[in-house]
Amino acid sequence: MIHGRKVIGIIGGMGPMATADLFIKIVENTAAKTDQEHLHVLIDNNTDIPDRTACILAGSDAPLGPMVESARRLVDQGADLLIIPCNTAHYFHQGVQAAVDVPVLNMPQISAQYCADRGLGCVGLLSTSGTVRARIYEPYFEALGIDLLHPTEVGALSGDRGPGAAGGPGLPAGLHGAAPGLPRRGPGAFHRPHAAPRSRGRSGGGRQIEGRIGKD
Repeated sequence: MIHGRKVIGIIGGMGPMATADLFIKIVENTAAKTDQEHLHVLIDNNTDIPDRTACILAGSDAPLGPMVESARRLVDQGADLLIIPCNTAHYFHQGVQAAVDVPVLNMPQISAQYCADRGLGCVGLLSTSGTVRARIYEPYFEALGIDLLHPTEVGALSGDRGPGAAGGPGLPAGLHGAAPGLPRRGPGAFHRPHAAPRSRGRSGGGRQIEGRIGKD
């Protein structure tokens, strides 16, 4: 902690736009009227981390080492909890968590609980082929009795060149090929800037982050 407040660490670079988007979301969703009321956030935008999808499909754990290095750097600088703004990278979550003594938030697990708390029984997941092949989300949703559907054109999102990598407008083909039977209001795990334009408000935002992050 710094000045009695928790410090957030972001294991970034997977990709840079997803990292930047997470930081913007934290700022926009923090109830702050002054700079000093915002959360202390450390970002390690480590672009040396190998392509997660390619490594998963090849049976390689090459991303784990650089991810652990990032995690340890952030902890050494004072981070009290860590976030990984990449769905596919959560394949290595357990290894990263084992390497540090602070919590590493588990996005698939949190997403599943979020859906369960809202009574959702069927959810669509837009993801890379690595996320699908490694079943990164399935165990958490299955444990809560939630059906998980995938796009029919999942290949359109393969690799780390998909949403959240370098960035860019428009929707990927996989979004238009959502699996049949998905309720229209069912949420999907997807980087928001690539699915809908961002609504810019006043600096500082007006909503508190739900449940997970706070000043204490």
